[in-house]
Amino acid sequence: MLEVRHLVKDYDTGSNIVHALKDISLTFRDSEFVSILGQSGCGKTTFLNIIGGLDQYTSGDLIINGRSTKNYTDKDWDTYRNHRVGFVFQSYNLIMHQTVLSNVELALTLSGVDKQERRQRAIEVLKQVGLEDQLDKKPTQMSGGQMQRVAIARALVNNPEILLADEPTGALDSKTSVQIMDLLKEIAKDRLVIMVTHNPELAKTYSTRIISLFDGVVQNDTNPIAPEEITPTTDSLKKPSMSFKTALSLSLNNLMTKKGRTLLTSFAGSIGIIGIALILSLSNGVQAYINQVENDTMASYPIEIQDNTMDMSTMMETMMNMSSDEKEKKENKENKDEVTSMPYINDILNSISKSSKNNLSAFKSYLESKEGDQLMDHTKAVEYDYGLSMHVYNDLGDQGLVQVSPNGLLDRLGFSDLMNLQNQFMSSSTSMMSNEVWLSLPDTKELRDDEFELVEGKWPDAYNEVVIEVNDQNEISDYVLYSLGLMDQDELVENYNQLLAGNVDQIQTSEDATYTYDELLNTTFKLVNNSDLYHKVNGVWIDGSQDEAYVDQIVDQATDVKIVGIIKPADSTVSKTTMGGVYYSSQMRDYMIEQCSNSQIVQEQINHPDTNVLTGTAFSDGEEMSISKLTPEQQMAMASMSQEELMSYMSTYNENLNATYDSNLQKLGYIDLDNPTKINIYASSFEDKEEISDLINEYNEKEKAADRLANVITYNDFIGMMLSSVTSVINMISYVLIGFVSVSLIVSSIMIGIITYISVLERTKEIGILRAIGASKKDVSHVFNAETFIIGLASGCMGILITILLNIPISMIVENLTGVAHIASLPWQGGLILILISLLLTVIAGLIPSRFASKKDPVEALRSE
Repeated sequence: MLEVRHLVKDYDTGSNIVHALKDISLTFRDSEFVSILGQSGCGKTTFLNIIGGLDQYTSGDLIINGRSTKNYTDKDWDTYRNHRVGFVFQSYNLIMHQTVLSNVELALTLSGVDKQERRQRAIEVLKQVGLEDQLDKKPTQMSGGQMQRVAIARALVNNPEILLADEPTGALDSKTSVQIMDLLKEIAKDRLVIMVTHNPELAKTYSTRIISLFDGVVQNDTNPIAPEEITPTTDSLKKPSMSFKTALSLSLNNLMTKKGRTLLTSFAGSIGIIGIALILSLSNGVQAYINQVENDTMASYPIEIQDNTMDMSTMMETMMNMSSDEKEKKENKENKDEVTSMPYINDILNSISKSSKNNLSAFKSYLESKEGDQLMDHTKAVEYDYGLSMHVYNDLGDQGLVQVSPNGLLDRLGFSDLMNLQNQFMSSSTSMMSNEVWLSLPDTKELRDDEFELVEGKWPDAYNEVVIEVNDQNEISDYVLYSLGLMDQDELVENYNQLLAGNVDQIQTSEDATYTYDELLNTTFKLVNNSDLYHKVNGVWIDGSQDEAYVDQIVDQATDVKIVGIIKPADSTVSKTTMGGVYYSSQMRDYMIEQCSNSQIVQEQINHPDTNVLTGTAFSDGEEMSISKLTPEQQMAMASMSQEELMSYMSTYNENLNATYDSNLQKLGYIDLDNPTKINIYASSFEDKEEISDLINEYNEKEKAADRLANVITYNDFIGMMLSSVTSVINMISYVLIGFVSVSLIVSSIMIGIITYISVLERTKEIGILRAIGASKKDVSHVFNAETFIIGLASGCMGILITILLNIPISMIVENLTGVAHIASLPWQGGLILILISLLLTVIAGLIPSRFASKKDPVEALRSE
């Protein structure tokens, strides 16, 4: 039951106060058809808005089912409008971009009714008003009478106790007006219908009660309620709430009515996203390329720890400080008429002399212990080198033997001393090329597969199997072919001698050689045990490597080694240039060590650790050979030697003056696998490499603290020094560019906020309609937040899509210019984050307009056009 007591409504216009309603007291029955008559401006619409909860009274009270509304909150009024009141307006007030069914369902959506029941109830009420065949039409496709029927259906769908009709026939023709009035009369049989009209004929014909208003005061009431009819009731109602899905649906339908503007707005909002996404794409592509280079660099240039390490940084510092030293000396020199020496080579020699010895045996034990697990977790592979020099020959029959390893070609050309000097002072990671062509494969399969791929044949799986390397064009350098004896070394030596003699016109180069896979795979070599190169003559060990007859003899008995596969640098390797070479596995190394370990000369050396078996003297005497210092037995042995054997012995003696026990065993092929001469630590990334360096430093600190200074490790990392800052530079450039482009993203977000504000102005009537059917301020705010959400999502997705499309030609152009493929590649995580950023910025930009919309007065909003 609805009751008003001493209701007053005043409007403050600024200059004066307008009294719209003056002390009105009325009580309404639960079911009756009440018409409120009066001239325009008498206050009847104001009265209707107040009892409908759209407007607030100045004083007095509105009592609903016995409960005063003086303390009603905004949520209480929203609940009242949604559950107890249904509005029918003169101008229909339908949401034009929604279908008939959606317009009617909207109030039920706010009530929290599930989708199936909502649709069923909406269809039933549309049948009630005769529109069951118009469900999917838009209001713009209907006549005025049909739109008013939709409005009545919307008012009835929530089964309200009160139906408020403001001039429901004011915009209709007479025939349609009668139909609408008949419908309202039927509705009034089981609920309260209050109709505002200025047509007394309609009121008399259809109403059960007529209340006349004049100048805000009740002048007449034809059927006032008797006191005994008042039966107050109370009940609890669920507060309405619009789901975000409904808000999205309303906003999406509205945006679809302005497709062009929505598309342009989304595109404008996507410009900043496109800029940042393109920068991220290029940064990601460049970073991926750098990571690939780093990974391949790690494979080619590991952290290299040698048993004897020279501090190259000291040498480089010496060379770089020359100019500053010269300037200082020039300023301090007293006698400028004298010429003095400038220390340069001596400083470098001093740097070389300060090389330190690493205890690799202790470090290897550390790596293989639990303590070294943390370091090993950051490695891709750890490779050990034992300084074992293989002796390999190519038996060419009548053309003689070619010494393949150690490379005999350099000896014949006179380069061996130069290359030995380079190898002595430069690590393998800094040398431009290796002079050897007989090389070892990585022990670790992962590292091997990272560096090489199999072209033909198979990988070595036996000690006497090797593979030969070609480049990505299936080429092998002639240097390697000459060194392997596959091309005529005599021809090369002759041409080189002609060059030295200045006889350039006498140089004759052979044509390029061509080999089939089968020809290469059938190539064999001879592997000679290091210890077999020494033989005993009259009790004295002699190096027979320079004795052709002896070498021929041991080569005949040597192990056959066959090429079983052809390999090339892996495609993932950035540095694909290669000279070529033959690669053996660790099985060959282990076989060599085992064979040499069981040889007589090695056993003698092991049994006499203080005596050099090659000279018969104690280690470290360092005295040149003298007959007077030989024992009688040695003198008798020498007396029985031939001239060639005597020369070989003397050469062996003098070559081994400064030998040590360990160097002798190494030369003879005996290797202690617990005592490597070099450790190569391979990292997958620069970050892992830095972690490894830090852990090596921690190891050194622990050894120093334990007073084990001999175990402290020193090493040089040239590649790390050269490339460590590349990633940080790329990141810095990316951040700067993103910072600049972000300005456009912020500007576009502000623009979206302005467009949302314009949308608020355009949808003011819709705001009033939503408030009239029970939507709260929060619900209205959600509608416009949903609109900015849709635009932000569309902007983000459009920006990412355009970026992906632009990445295709950008990558093609860069690949065509540089050969680097896929340089523009947007990571999916970056794309997702950018979409979320677009959503966040647009929603934030729309907060002020949406809040402005929620604060609009529903009465004023309904009056707007």
